[in-house]
Amino acid sequence: MDQKTLDTLCINTIRMLSADAVQKANSGHPGAPMGLAPLGYLLWTQFLKHNPANPNWPDRDRFILSAGHASMLLYSLLHLTGYDLSLDELKNFRQWGSKTPGHPEYGLCPGVETTTGPLGQGFANGVGMVLTERFLAARFNRPGHTIIDHHCYVIAGDGDLMEGVSSEAASLAGHLGLGKLICFYDDNKITIEGGTDLAFSEDVGARFEAYGWQVLRAGEVSGVDDLDRLSDFIRAAQADSGRPSLIIVQTHIGYGSPNRQDSAAAHGSPLGEEEVKLTKATLDWPQEPAFYIPEKAQAHLLKTAERGQSSEATWQIKWEGYQAEHPVEALQWEALMNRRLPEGWDAALLAYRPEGPTATRSHAGEMLNLLASTLPTLIGGSADLAPSNNTNLKGLGDFSKNDYSGRNLHFGVREHAMGGVLNGMALHGGVMPYGGTFLIFSDYMKASIRLAALMKLPVVYVFTHDSIGLGEDGPTHQPIEQLAALRAIPNLSVIRPADGIESAQAWRAAIARADGPTALILTRQKLPPLDRGPSIATDLVEKGAYILMETQGKVPDIILIATGSEVHLALAAGKQLESEGRAVRMISMPSWNYFEQQVLSYRDTLLPPTGPPRLAIEAGARFGWERYTGRDGAILGLDRFGASAPEKMLMKQFGFTVAHIVVQAHTLIEHQSKQKKES
Repeated sequence: MDQKTLDTLCINTIRMLSADAVQKANSGHPGAPMGLAPLGYLLWTQFLKHNPANPNWPDRDRFILSAGHASMLLYSLLHLTGYDLSLDELKNFRQWGSKTPGHPEYGLCPGVETTTGPLGQGFANGVGMVLTERFLAARFNRPGHTIIDHHCYVIAGDGDLMEGVSSEAASLAGHLGLGKLICFYDDNKITIEGGTDLAFSEDVGARFEAYGWQVLRAGEVSGVDDLDRLSDFIRAAQADSGRPSLIIVQTHIGYGSPNRQDSAAAHGSPLGEEEVKLTKATLDWPQEPAFYIPEKAQAHLLKTAERGQSSEATWQIKWEGYQAEHPVEALQWEALMNRRLPEGWDAALLAYRPEGPTATRSHAGEMLNLLASTLPTLIGGSADLAPSNNTNLKGLGDFSKNDYSGRNLHFGVREHAMGGVLNGMALHGGVMPYGGTFLIFSDYMKASIRLAALMKLPVVYVFTHDSIGLGEDGPTHQPIEQLAALRAIPNLSVIRPADGIESAQAWRAAIARADGPTALILTRQKLPPLDRGPSIATDLVEKGAYILMETQGKVPDIILIATGSEVHLALAAGKQLESEGRAVRMISMPSWNYFEQQVLSYRDTLLPPTGPPRLAIEAGARFGWERYTGRDGAILGLDRFGASAPEKMLMKQFGFTVAHIVVQAHTLIEHQSKQKKES
């Protein structure tokens, strides 16, 4: 069999595996995988540096299918090139318990580098991966010893490049000159509703050229006759080290389907049994069995695994030479790639004893700089708010196209891209990424935060200006519902510290966590330090909640619960109630998430199921607090937007005062007393 015939056989194997899997599931997107099969085949067999036997080889190229609905393209390539993904898993596409869900999921299927599906996210992840590759290369590569040198290849569709997140990320990538990023734009001109001309008529190439990208127009890519030309474009992209590259390819969605090719009907639904038969006839493919893989195609595609093992073996020789000449850096690299924290990394945090009223954003900024001295790849920045977020690493340089070793990232006013880039950085590994903005603008990056939680990525979000306490900027900048929304995201740890001690412990918990993201919720306004006596427990935040004040020797008449900037108000109210003869328990609850992880006996000790009434105090939406206040409790919160005024005036007008808390507490106590008498 000549090479051209063999290439065609392999390409059609990818096409028909995809079509058969979607048809068996009776759900999915067959069109894009069928159109992209030539590109996928060429990239995976001739250009992508990867080893199916070791999907986690550190110097592998990364491949991202940003157009995640085309997942069967990726699953077919993974199976055919020797990854640990069986044919049975392809047959189980989109079914319960399979490794082949409708959109690729990181951590579920070997070889899947990131979870994609929400369009544009994978594109932004790719920017983060290449940014990390450049940072680590600048930090660890030495003359004669290049151990970090890989590309990230992204396949994006029209939908990806319509989404604003990809525009933000592309602008940043061009500005930073991230030449190891190569994106294939599948310009098939079809969306779910019909032709892209319904809503999308811009010159995408011109837009990317304006971003500072190299734009290569490869034209139509439909089969084996286009492979040599496409190869030339990929080599041209690889050769431009100073600019990311966009290779525009024009594929035929649903290629080979007589009635569905180049139509919206091929986008998001199975071809149908009769159309699958017609497509097989068109491609000269056996009608039976389904999921047919010709032996010659399988043997040829499995050579990818042999090449991958050889590539990694060559790199391993380089690595051993690096270890011999640079043993200190080699040990550090291994520790970073395995996220092993150095001994004593948290000593300065545990010893932190602030004095005087200070905003928790300021405490957090101090912690960040203390951590940077012991964590060499703690890297991050802000969406143009570093002076306000206190996220600048002092004296550690700016990451730029002229210096990739800087540890301060400037994301610009691009919150959504920042979220996607941070995810890509965490996925690449070797760094500890963080990003900051005002809490109100977490809404702009919510999709990326959710995906970080879904993928269990150790990303840290620094969200400052956390309530109406920010003052005069008014309701557009005063978060109300954001805390509740973030707390609703599974696997996202949300921590709202009340002072410097809790802020230090919050950063400690965030860095120690390796199985998910953390959101630090911080104040603009100054807060007084809380008196905990001479001995301060080191797990206040990790317990989620703890007793800050309690009337000794008495059963509480009232339990006050507060977070963040309202803790000192609740504490003062508790002391006033105590002076009036009431027994009080005051609980600081910096993190619902960590509190829910505690054993039931601890939770019941703090909040007895049949205990006194509870009053929760937080300058945000009341939503969700019912779980802790119970049926007979109350919530002092906000169910309206804020206003523009000085912080103290706002707190007074909205009832966040010691006097109002005391009145609320008395009302609850008296109500319970009345109920007991009536019963």
